[in-house]
Amino acid sequence: MIFLIDGNSFYASCEQVFRPDLRGKPVIVLSNQDGCIVTRSKEAKALGIPDLEPFFKIAGLVKKHGVHVFSSNYALYGELSSRMNLTLRRYAAEVEAYSIDECFVRPLEHLYAKGNLVQYGEILRKAVWKEVRIPVGVGGASTKSLSKLANRAAKKIPQLNGVCVIETETQREWLLRRVPVKDLWGVGSRISARLNQMGILTGWDLANASPKNIRKQFNVCLERTVNELNGISCIDLEELPPNKKQIYCTRSFSSKTSSIEVIQQFTAQYASRAGEKLRKQGYYARTMHVFLQTSPFDDNPISRSATIQLPYPTNDTRILVGHAMECIKKLHLPGHAYSKSGVGLIDIVDGAFHQADMFTPGQSSQSEALMSVMDSINTRFGRGTAFIAASGTEKQFTMKQNYKSPNYLTRWAELPRVTC
Repeated sequence: MIFLIDGNSFYASCEQVFRPDLRGKPVIVLSNQDGCIVTRSKEAKALGIPDLEPFFKIAGLVKKHGVHVFSSNYALYGELSSRMNLTLRRYAAEVEAYSIDECFVRPLEHLYAKGNLVQYGEILRKAVWKEVRIPVGVGGASTKSLSKLANRAAKKIPQLNGVCVIETETQREWLLRRVPVKDLWGVGSRISARLNQMGILTGWDLANASPKNIRKQFNVCLERTVNELNGISCIDLEELPPNKKQIYCTRSFSSKTSSIEVIQQFTAQYASRAGEKLRKQGYYARTMHVFLQTSPFDDNPISRSATIQLPYPTNDTRILVGHAMECIKKLHLPGHAYSKSGVGLIDIVDGAFHQADMFTPGQSSQSEALMSVMDSINTRFGRGTAFIAASGTEKQFTMKQNYKSPNYLTRWAELPRVTC
């Protein structure tokens, strides 16, 4: 059996851990730069506040109903996610941290030796609530895809009290018949539209489709989904997350700007961060993607991008920053106020299996040593302690976080105070 533990409205729940006075009240959390709504508590959903809606569009509704608003506080969310994982490891043989708010676990046999899997799910749910104060939904089944389905039911069917386990064929069929195919794990909007045209509307329809035909018309991933929905496990737990095949660093600017110098400084920061992530994986990049765009809400929005082949595979921040800045020069059109840029490393190779040669300075021992020292300094003293000058010597480009909560768990100065 595989269980999926998923935090309910995770970011909002994290904000309520140190603000218990907000439990039962509408809470929303915004994306970077306080742009869009990314998390809503169930009370906020009941008010009709839509997901991924730009904040400025619903500011009036928020004020009218007294909705509590928070900027994203990733340090807090990451720490609470880590504590949730540590709690679950005491009750599981294997744990896969699938995302910041989701974990797949394979249970310890002695905890459900009596065959009461629902009781085991209750143990997990109560343990996370007691030790981390995060409400979760628990779904269990024989495969990952079915445990996702069970978790969805645990959250949507109040009678289940947050725990759903698929143990019989009757339970599996009942749930699959009631879930639209677009809501299944691994089925996106485009694929679901094609499936609907073929008469496959529900999870039950997809489970009864021919796996070979699905693979022929779509891909092997959807074929695995069909098998998983029929109780045939094709996706095993991964205790260590796989390395990324692409690395993107992008963020909206704190304010619109038409200055190419300012845009280059922002982009240099993104290229530097991409280089850090690349070295952490032990990889090299061969191709870079850079884009620059105005706000999509402008009257005549502009979005331009360029993909360049690097002269040789590298993970040297200096080289990545240099090429990113050259790209911005070509993409920038005077007279427009830009709101976002980004850098992507889209063709990366494992350094352990890549053959270097004497004519590639980006892979020289001096380059590797310099980047290692730079990363060590930033790890010890904080990100941005050592940086490329092209990213700006004055750190004035801070992310807009007008509604940010304190870093209760990661900064001494912001620890909560209790007066007795």
